[in-house]
Amino acid sequence: MSAIKVTKRASNIEYAIRDVTIHTKDLAANGKKIYNLNIGDPAAFDFKTPPSLKEALCKAIAEEANYYSPSEGLPELRAAVANKEKKINNVDITADDVLVTEGISEGIQMLLGAIVEKGDEILFPGPTYPPYISYTHFFDGTPVAYETIEKEGWQPNIDDLRNKVTPKTRAIVLINPNNPTGAVYNHKTVKEILDIAGEHNLPVISDEIYDQLTYEKPFVSAANVTTDVPVVILNGFSKVYQMTGWRLGYMYFKGKDKHLQALKDGVEKQCRIRICAITPVQIAATAALNGPQDFVKDIVERLKQRRDFSHKRLNEIDGISTTKPEGAFYIFPKIEGIGKRWKCDKDFVISLLKATGVLIVNGSGFDPVYGKDHARIVFLPPINELEKAYDAIEGFMKKS
Repeated sequence: MSAIKVTKRASNIEYAIRDVTIHTKDLAANGKKIYNLNIGDPAAFDFKTPPSLKEALCKAIAEEANYYSPSEGLPELRAAVANKEKKINNVDITADDVLVTEGISEGIQMLLGAIVEKGDEILFPGPTYPPYISYTHFFDGTPVAYETIEKEGWQPNIDDLRNKVTPKTRAIVLINPNNPTGAVYNHKTVKEILDIAGEHNLPVISDEIYDQLTYEKPFVSAANVTTDVPVVILNGFSKVYQMTGWRLGYMYFKGKDKHLQALKDGVEKQCRIRICAITPVQIAATAALNGPQDFVKDIVERLKQRRDFSHKRLNEIDGISTTKPEGAFYIFPKIEGIGKRWKCDKDFVISLLKATGVLIVNGSGFDPVYGKDHARIVFLPPINELEKAYDAIEGFMKKS
């Protein structure tokens, strides 16, 4: 029997964050301890889902909330999102502007599915969260990275962004706070990007899932800054509320542009195809947004301590240098010796894993140009675990 045909766009999909895990199977089976510093999953470490949310989920299931809900999302959740955005990010929207998704990744897929046709270009920060690259490819588009400058804390190169807008460009993507670099963009930077979008009549897609996880620099939402440029904001519950495995996110649309309404209509149609997001989880998420938020401050303080330790410790290792992240829970160090001691950054990551059990992600997986020769490290584990992992990295760098 001949092999079943698979489309080129499907076979070419990559997701470096999980693709690297295939190299752990034999190691783990043989008893090697794996330090999982590849996936940004707070709930996998000592950041636990607040008890009130777990209780709300169990209560919803017990009360038979196991039915299909509206494809756009439960009305009470959409209203709670609107209230949250006003309170936290000073953005005025209504419940009708909000669509609920099964995680932010589904939102990315739906948005790009509604925007991208063959040959269209999507501008995104380099390095970037990999689904923006993969889904653009999947819909036969062309992902185009604009430079972010490492020596300036991975801030966007506005001139490079402007120069990369072409007649084929369909949207500009922001990821703020940034995954994988931890950069946080200030008001001036966000406005400059919006201005470029406005000049070319383009929407801005702003991924803001780490909006409450910033350290010294305050977060500024693109929806707060915009005046007449249409924006689509992506956000969710995985990172702040430790609901990673619950798979719930949202997007909202801000702007009067008729083309933005057409985009929203296109996404809503995709929401109907997949019927709905998980109903009991939506009920729990409503409770999350309407309930006490004190735990967020504690999360940020614990992450800040781990950020500071990681920044100091990694810069003490010969052959590794890194900027200090301003938000999220990732650090993106540069690795010396790529191309000499190791063929590429993926070779470095796999060699490190096999020698030490430390699993991180190759920087080129976040962009082959602006991410290469780097690696993304998750600093979610407790400091004593991070210390063991960094000691192992240091020993590896000395021996290699």
